[in-house]
Amino acid sequence: AAAAAAAAAAAAAAAAAAAAASAAAAAVQGGMVYSNAVTTVSPTYANEVLNGGAAGWLRSTLTRPEVKNKVRGILNGIDVVEWDPSRDHLLPANFNAQFPDGKAICKKFLQRGLGLDENPDKPVIAVITRLVPQKGIHLIKAALFRCQEKGAQFVLLGSGHCDGEFKAMAEQQFKDHKDIRLLVMYSEALAHQIYAAADIILVPSMFEPCGLTQMIGMRYGAVPVVRKTGGLADTVRDVDSHAAGEGNGYTFDGSDEGSLHSALDRALTHFKDQRSSWAELCATNMNTELSWSRSSADYVALYNSIAMP
Repeated sequence: AAAAAAAAAAAAAAAAAAAAASAAAAAVQGGMVYSNAVTTVSPTYANEVLNGGAAGWLRSTLTRPEVKNKVRGILNGIDVVEWDPSRDHLLPANFNAQFPDGKAICKKFLQRGLGLDENPDKPVIAVITRLVPQKGIHLIKAALFRCQEKGAQFVLLGSGHCDGEFKAMAEQQFKDHKDIRLLVMYSEALAHQIYAAADIILVPSMFEPCGLTQMIGMRYGAVPVVRKTGGLADTVRDVDSHAAGEGNGYTFDGSDEGSLHSALDRALTHFKDQRSSWAELCATNMNTELSWSRSSADYVALYNSIAMP
């Protein structure tokens, strides 16, 4: 009798949860239909929602003409006060585009602190992320082994429900490795220090509505290598496919290891063979406008366009 009562209670709870989820879904769909505007956090993601597979179960709602015509993508910004290498109190040295020497100090500080080879000529490739399928777990692993093969340094900071394999590698294969450090954890202070030390920030997401990592990385003088999706496509322009001075990183389209290798290898070659050009690229990235000023102006313009007279 007790078992039957428990089973009935569980079934009732499941039914209540399903009803709540259905009600929430209906509310979201109704909100989209009757709203004045629907926004996503980047123009490319808005296009992916409307014309690709990003909408998921909302696709039938978002493709209705009365909804589709009012969808807008407005790119996120970053908090340029919190993320400011010239004033960041969590760093061993501060720096900016005009006075970049502090970045080399930050790199040496991180290498020493993590027990890595203290070599300024070895590029530090950083991944700061949640370890979940969306973030391209197989590509993160591919980058790790590619960096090992190329003699670069790879630093991962993150956690999530896909972190088990990284924990195992950290404790076994790459324990005390001179060029690889896998930090399966969350640490705000360490994130700041890794951004400041990184030469390359890697973001190989399967999908990314906007993404802040690549923008924070640029703010701290790193060069982004990203998969060309969502907000990553809107914020990173490939150096090799844009005019001089217009590119700010390296991109790839595919979700296979070969596509990742191509972009990462190009970045590594640039770092190794054209250090002066690399330094100019890093300075350009640090000077890029990444604040909420532009985004907030876009939101204000949108609100004004739908305001009642």
